[in-house]
Amino acid sequence: MKHMPIWMHRYLAALRTLLVLTLLTGVLYPLVVTGIAQVAFNDGANGSLVKKDGRAVGSALVGQNFTDAAGRPVGRYFQSRPSVAGDGYDMLSTAASNLGPEDIVDVLPVPGARGGEGRRSLLTQVCARSRAVGELEGVSGARPYCTPDGVGAVLKVFPAVGTPTRAVSVNQACPASPFVAEYRGVRVECGRPGESYAAGRTVPVRGTTVRAVVPADAVTASGSGLDPDISVAYAELQAARVARERGVPVERVRQLIAENTTGRTLGFMGEPAVNVLALNLALDRG
Repeated sequence: MKHMPIWMHRYLAALRTLLVLTLLTGVLYPLVVTGIAQVAFNDGANGSLVKKDGRAVGSALVGQNFTDAAGRPVGRYFQSRPSVAGDGYDMLSTAASNLGPEDIVDVLPVPGARGGEGRRSLLTQVCARSRAVGELEGVSGARPYCTPDGVGAVLKVFPAVGTPTRAVSVNQACPASPFVAEYRGVRVECGRPGESYAAGRTVPVRGTTVRAVVPADAVTASGSGLDPDISVAYAELQAARVARERGVPVERVRQLIAENTTGRTLGFMGEPAVNVLALNLALDRG
């Protein structure tokens, strides 16, 4: 070995380093960390699985939909917040929509056109969800900046500067009736799919609704798309419907909400939350 070329010594040293580090960081370290996790944090290390009758029905850390085969909410269960992860709570597609508060103008679908499926703005998604929740719970789904038919109340005004000569309700496709009849003396038109309104001035219209009944977490998705919790306000909104569907006193349902509510982290971080899966399982147990 002493007559081995210098470059060979370097390769052997590098190989030994690779083997040692692989053993330390690729074998020993994962085994030690896994062992500690299994002993000290067994539940969390195994996915915080929730079981019913000995069978895993979900995780306390990952939300899920409580809908039927057609995607309709099952009335006897509390509903989770919206999710844009795949078809909903897909752990392989965890993501947010990346849409911001300025995303308020839809791309209207063009029937029969290739690639003409359109795109709903964040505002319209919120409006549509609020209307759907309102109908499910028997309350008003109205929100500021939303039309009665559940889209963003947004006008495009022409010209962009100066006295208006034309106004279009861009999120309401013809032949829909615009949510307002006129804007500054100009008759408001419905939106025509395929027509570009980019040159107009965007005017969101607040409307007469001062405060929404449907809570914010009922109409917005979480950043991960996997949030297992809802706000206490959203749970309370659903209590009457769940009690009616199950034929139990609403006071009992509210008691279960309280029992499945977790407080603020460390007593001051965040807001109290209700784990939807745990609450629904508690309902099934009676």
